[in-house]
Order: sequence, then C-alpha cells, then structure tokens
Amino acid sequence: MSLLDISELKKSFRTPDGTVQTVVDIPQFALGEKQQIALRGESGSGKTTFLNLIAGILKPDSGKIKVAGREVSLLSESERDRFRAENIGYIFQTFNLLQGYTALENVLVGMKFGSGVNRDFATTLLKRVGLSDKINHLPRQLSTGQQQRVAVARALANRPKLVLADEPTGNLDAKNSREALQLIREACAENGAALLLVSHDQTVLSQFDSVLSLSELNRATTANLL
Repeated sequence: MSLLDISELKKSFRTPDGTVQTVVDIPQFALGEKQQIALRGESGSGKTTFLNLIAGILKPDSGKIKVAGREVSLLSESERDRFRAENIGYIFQTFNLLQGYTALENVLVGMKFGSGVNRDFATTLLKRVGLSDKINHLPRQLSTGQQQRVAVARALANRPKLVLADEPTGNLDAKNSREALQLIREACAENGAALLLVSHDQTVLSQFDSVLSLSELNRATTANLL
C-alpha cells in the first residue's frame, strides 16, 4: 500500500520579468509505507519545491498529493500545517533550529504542533542520536554534525509516517555525512517512518537500493533543459 501518492502535480512561479515558469510537473510518483527512496536532485530540478508541496508548505496549482490516504492538496493552510505536524517530519539542509532554545527545547517545540509534548520521548530521541550529554546545549554550542542530530530528533518527535530530507548532509563533512545518513535511515526504520531523501551527492545516493532521478520524473526540468 502506498503511503504517498502523487498524480499530475504542477507548480509554477512568476519570474521578476513577468513570465510564468513551471518548476514542478510530475505525472506520477508513489512511496510505500516504511519504504526508503533517494531522489537524485541537481540544482534547478525543483527538489525543494517538490518536497515543500508534499509537506503542504506550498499549495500546488493542480494535481493530487495523498499522504496516508489524505489528500493534502485539498486542505486549507491551517489544516495543512496541522496535518504536517502530525504526519510528516522534515529535515532541512540548514537544520532550521531555533537559536535561542536548547536541543531539548527545539524538539519539544516541534511536539507542541503535533499530538502533544512528551518530554520523556524527546529525551529518548536525543539520546538515540547520541546527544544525551548535550540536551541542554544551545545550537551555537553544538558542532554542525550535532546540530544535524537535533534536526533528526525533531523530525521524528511526532512519530511521523513520512520523513522528508532535503540535502540533509549538504553542510556536513564526509565523516559526519556518513554518520548522519546512517542515523536518519536507522531512526526512520526504528520508528516505522517512510523516508524520501533528495540529494545530489553520489556518495549519499549510493547507500540506497532505490534511487530515482527527479529530473527524469519532472517534465518541467526536461522542458527547461531543451
């Protein structure tokens, strides 16, 4: 059974000169429950827009996005926000941590928008990602790799069915990149979450059994290259 079903998804933006540019035009895409897929996404392939559409951060111009049987594309903005908080974890390349909050508080804040705050589970997640001695540290007191670990814990805080990862190792060195990728995959498997990861790094992509090219899925990218 598919956890994520996409059909005829389109999104365009108006450029500064007034023309309309289609960024996403994907006829079909599906991701099964607990499945882990990597998408090869080069610059200009529409990868971030695609993930933001799935997450409900952006609303599509047309097409359908179904997550866990719910058609996200039909929800209002507030409904999409709530649905995302309860069902989707998002790991950003830039981490997007709240700088004035500790590692634990960053995870707890994420929980407030979902099913409710669970301090014990938040602490367990941070221990799972190797930060048992850093839970009261602010982001600026953590290394880049440690900040990524907080972002992973936060993405899993509401026990999401789907985790989206946009170039999650892009700001890490080779060693931290390998460790972060292993952590993301293992944490998703342990929590029963499906994973859709987008990267242009061949080292990252080579770790997945299932790798698809976003440029080939996206008719808009093909058209822009012609």
